[in-house]
Parts: sequence; structure tokens; C-alpha cells
Amino acid sequence: MHELETTRLTLRPWTEADAPALYRWASDPEVGPRAGWEPHASVEGSAVIIREVLAVPESYAIVLRESEPEDEPVGAIGLKFGAASELAHGTREAELGYWLARPFWGRGYMPEAGRALLAHAFLDLRLESVWAGHYEGNLQSRRVMEKLGLTETGTRDAAGRLEHVLRVTRGEWGAD
Repeated sequence: MHELETTRLTLRPWTEADAPALYRWASDPEVGPRAGWEPHASVEGSAVIIREVLAVPESYAIVLRESEPEDEPVGAIGLKFGAASELAHGTREAELGYWLARPFWGRGYMPEAGRALLAHAFLDLRLESVWAGHYEGNLQSRRVMEKLGLTETGTRDAAGRLEHVLRVTRGEWGAD
């Protein structure tokens, strides 16, 4: 898997050396529950998450290009395929997922990362559509999805929580 670059960000594969940074940001109780996961409880637990969840194809650590410490992830973005996705169907679709550490909210980093990943999805991977979902009340995540061109297709019950489901097709994105 290669890296994706934007003006301010590098999207790169996760490594176990990222566990302390992942724990630092993913232990925040305001971050994980918005995305559907529990806050991380230890660096060791974060290392397990890297090995078992994040170290897969098309899963990227978000790194600020001019960060201190250098190369420290401040979030994650990725595409899920097949059985890993509850929204995407078939081999030409994927589900977009992401989160960002709270100190970096509101600076436009997630739409920037999302635009790079969608360009990769439609131009390099030749996907036909990308799906995403956000829980009721998570307006920040919805705004990111709308900035990326996703539109709502409906809602669903996701483990007792109302989830809004959005999608963008290759043609809507402009890859045709």
C-alpha cells in the first residue's frame, strides 16, 4: 500500500510504532463513541487495534505534514470492503470510515483527507460507489460527508442507534 499526499497531510499505512500516538488520541471519550467504538484503554490495546483492525489494505493513518513530533498520526481514514463493511455491496463498492483527534477538529483536515481518498477510490481503484454512515447527532461527520459529495440514501438501526447512510457514485463525484 502506498502513501497519499495532500497539501497539509500524508495518509500512510499504520505500524505498531504508532500505538502510543493512537492511544493518546483514541482514549479521548469524545472521539470513539461518535464513530461507534469504545475509547482505548491502554497503549497495548491500541497496538492490538493496529494489528487486527487498522493494518489492512486501504486503511491510513492521518499525519500532519508539518507535525511535531514528526510522523505522528492524529486520526484515521480508510475504505472497508466486502464482509468488513455493513454498507457496501459487491467488489466495486467500499465504505468510508474516519476519525480525527479532537484538537484538530474544525481545521478542514478531514475533508482534505477524504478528497484524497475518494480520488484514489474512483481513479486508482476504479470503484463505482463509496458509502458512509454517521450516527444521529454527529453533525460534524455529516458535514464532512456532504463536503465530499455524499448524499443521504436513508437510515438504519445500527446496534440500537439511528445511523444515517450516505453515498457518492463515481459519476456524481466526477470520475467519468
